Amino acid sequence: MQFPESWLRAFCNPPLNTQQLADTLTMAGLEVEELQPVCPPFSGVVVARILEVSQHPNADRLRVCKVDVGQSGEPLTIVCGAPNAREGLVIPCAMVGASLPPGDDGQAFNIKLGKLRGVESQGMLCSARELKLSDESAGLFELPAGAPVGMNIREYLALDDTMFTLKLTPNLAHCLSVHGVARELSALTGAPLVALSPQAVMPVHQERVSVDIRATDLCGRFSGRVIRGINPSAKTPRWMVDRLARCGQRSVNALVDISNYVMFELGRPTHIFDLDKLNGQLTVRWAQKGETLKLLNGNVVELDERVGVIADEYSVESLAGIMGGDATAVSDDTRNVYVEAAFWWPKAVAGRSRRYNFSTDAGHRFERGVDPEGTVEHIEYITQLIQSVCGGQAGPVDDQQPNMPKTQSVNLRVDRAAKVIGMPLTALQCINALRGLGLTVEMVESDILTVTAPSYRFDIQIEEDLIEEVARVIGYENLPTEPPKAPITPKLRAESSRSVHGVRRAMASLGYQETINYSFVDEAWETTLLGNQNAIRLLNPIASQMNVMRSALMPSLLSVAKFNIDRKADRVCAFEIGRVFHRDPAVPDSDTTVAGYHQPQRVGGVAFGPVSTLSWEGKAATVDFFDVKGQLESVLQPAQLSFESCMHPMLHPGRCARVMLNGVAVGVLGELHPKWRQSWGFPTAPVLFELELDAVLTRSVPAYRSFSKFQAVERDIAVWVAETVTHGQLQACIADAPTQGVLQSATLFDIYRPAASDVAEKSCAIRLIIQRDDAGLAEAEIDSAVNAVVAHLGTQLGARIRS
Repeated sequence: MQFPESWLRAFCNPPLNTQQLADTLTMAGLEVEELQPVCPPFSGVVVARILEVSQHPNADRLRVCKVDVGQSGEPLTIVCGAPNAREGLVIPCAMVGASLPPGDDGQAFNIKLGKLRGVESQGMLCSARELKLSDESAGLFELPAGAPVGMNIREYLALDDTMFTLKLTPNLAHCLSVHGVARELSALTGAPLVALSPQAVMPVHQERVSVDIRATDLCGRFSGRVIRGINPSAKTPRWMVDRLARCGQRSVNALVDISNYVMFELGRPTHIFDLDKLNGQLTVRWAQKGETLKLLNGNVVELDERVGVIADEYSVESLAGIMGGDATAVSDDTRNVYVEAAFWWPKAVAGRSRRYNFSTDAGHRFERGVDPEGTVEHIEYITQLIQSVCGGQAGPVDDQQPNMPKTQSVNLRVDRAAKVIGMPLTALQCINALRGLGLTVEMVESDILTVTAPSYRFDIQIEEDLIEEVARVIGYENLPTEPPKAPITPKLRAESSRSVHGVRRAMASLGYQETINYSFVDEAWETTLLGNQNAIRLLNPIASQMNVMRSALMPSLLSVAKFNIDRKADRVCAFEIGRVFHRDPAVPDSDTTVAGYHQPQRVGGVAFGPVSTLSWEGKAATVDFFDVKGQLESVLQPAQLSFESCMHPMLHPGRCARVMLNGVAVGVLGELHPKWRQSWGFPTAPVLFELELDAVLTRSVPAYRSFSKFQAVERDIAVWVAETVTHGQLQACIADAPTQGVLQSATLFDIYRPAASDVAEKSCAIRLIIQRDDAGLAEAEIDSAVNAVVAHLGTQLGARIRS
C-alpha cells in the first residue's frame, strides 16, 4: 500500500519527523518497506504566466514568449519550442540560476542566461518530465489558470512530500486506507485523530433502484443512491489527481477518480454504474454456470456457481466485490449514475479474482474484510464529492442489511499476556492499549478483560490476537531483551552413531556434491521407474508435473544427472539426504508423524562418467557398480556390508544388488536399467544407490584388542565350486568353519575358469591367515584349521580341493 505522508498527517500529525514516523509504524507491525520523495530536489522554479507569444525570427520551430513570473519590472523573455505554448497559459518557469533534476548523465541541469538563434533567453519553461513529475512529455506542464504567479512550484504542488510504501500482513486489513493507518498512528502516539463525519445530503428526488439480495452468504449489506444530472465533462480537481498519483493510481475521469479516492482514503471500495445502462431491478446472487461478463479491463470471463455477481433483469453487470462490467461503466456521455457500497463476506470474495489471473484493489480489501457499518456514511461522502465536482441531484439512500456480522467478545487474561509478551503488565496498561485502538474493554475480574472488537476488525478472534495488539501498542522495541534463564545442556551424540553432517562430509570427501530436490515429483516417475501404482497424490500441486510425493530418491537424482549432462558435464557425482513417503496404515498420528504415512529419511546418490577427473595419468575408467560399492563400504566402515543379487524396476537386472547390514536389507545399489538409459539419453549407464539413513547413522564402537606376539601362518587352498557361488557365500562359509578361533582372515586372490568344460564351475584360490594370541601354532593345529575349512566348504557349498 502506497500513500503520501501529507495525506496521513492531514488525519493524524504527531510531533515526529518522517523517519521517526516510519519507525513507529514499522515497530507496530505496519512495516514501512520504502520511503521515497515525491520528486527529486530542484530549486528556482516558480509559477509563471505567458503574456505574449511571437515567432522566433531565425527558427521556424521556436517561439519567443513574454513571461510574468510575479516580479516587478519587465516580463522575462524566454525562447521556447513547446507546441502548446500560448498566451495566458500558466506553467512552471525555471529562473536564471535554477537547478533542475539530474538528467540521464546524473548531472544537475543549471539554468543560465543565454541566446538561442540570436535571441536572449532569460529562463526556461518546463514540462512535467523535465521536473521529473511524469515520464510523459506532451509539451509544457499546464497549471490551473488560478495558480498564484510567482509562487514556488514546490510549495504550490506540495512536492516536499514523501511517499510511504507499507507491507501489510493479511490480518491488518483495517490499515488498507490512509484513515486506517492514521487511526493506528493515533493509538501509538496519542496524537489526536481527525474524524471524518460527512453530512447527510438531502435528497432532491425520490428515485430508487430496486435491489433483490438472494444470496445473504455473499452480501451482508447493500446500500445505493441515484444521482441525476451530473456533468460528464467535469475535470477531477488537481489535489485529488495528485493524491491518487501518489498512491500509484492514474486519473481516469471524475467519477472513477472519486470512487478510487474514497477507497484509498477510507478503505471502502465502491462502484458507480451508469444508471441509463441498467435494465430494471438489480439482483445480488451467485452466478449461474455458463454466464459470461466483459469486465472493465476488457477481459471476458466465464462464470459459475462459486462467483458472486450483481445482475440486472437481462445480464450480469458486475463481479461482486472485485470489478464492474464494461456494459454499465461510466463514460463521457454519462448523465445519471447509481452509486453502490456493499459489505461482501470475505470468504465469498477470497480467491475469485485469482481464478481469472488478475487482482484488484477492491478484491484485495474485501477478501480481508471491510467495515460493514460505514456504507451509508461513505455514500454520503461520495455524493458530496460528486456534487462538488460534477454537480447533480441526489436521491434517497437505499440500505438493506440482510446478514450483518455478529459482534463477538474475547477474554484476555492479563497474566497470560504478561507471560506471552515476556514483561510485567498491568490491567490498566492492557485497557489503555486496547481502547486506544478503538476496542471496547470491560473488566470482568481483577485480571480478566472482556474485549469487543469494532466492526472493522475482522482479525480479533482469539486471546492471542489481543495479546498481539497490546504488544504492538507498547512497541516491540520496548520489550525487554533478556537472555534465556533455562539451563542450556549440550545434547551429546552417542558414540555408536554418526551425525548427518558426518555422512555429508564423508560423501563430499569421495567427490560427491550434495543436491536438494523437491519432495514433489512427476507421477510418471513413480509408475514407470519405481513401479509404484499407489503414489500419494497432492490435492493442490504447485505444478502439473509435481503432483505426487516421492517414494524414493533415485528418480530425482537421475534427473539431476540428466540436467548436468545436457549442459556438457562429463562427470556427475551427486548425493541427497531427504525424506521419502509411503502409505502405511500402522503409522499413528503424533507430533512427529501423520497417520497412515511413513516418512523415513534416506541417503541416495548417483555417479556417472569417469572415476576421477582429467589428469596427466591418462583417461580414467568409467565408473561402474564396483566403484560405487567400494565407496559405500568406505562410508559405512567399520561395518561389514554384504550384497545380494536382486531385482529393481529402475536398475539393471544383472547389475543390481540389495545392500545388507547385519543380515538386514538397508538399501539398493545398481546400474540404471538399459531401457531407461536409452529413453533418458545417457551415453553410459549411471550407477545409483539408496540407503536407509538410520542404518547409515548406526555404527559399532571400536573395541580394544591387543596384537598377537606370535607369528602368523599363511596357507593357500584352491577349491572347485559351482559358478553360481558368490564371493559373499564363500567368505561366510569359511567364517563359520570350526577352526577353534585360530583363523584370522581369508582372502580370495584368484579365480580360474577352464577354457573348455561341460561343467559350470570355477576354481577359487584362497589365502588363510592362521594365528593364536596366547601361544605359537603347532603343525597339527595348522593342518586341523585348514582341514576344517575345506571340510566345511565341501559340506555347505559342495566344494572340492583342486588337484
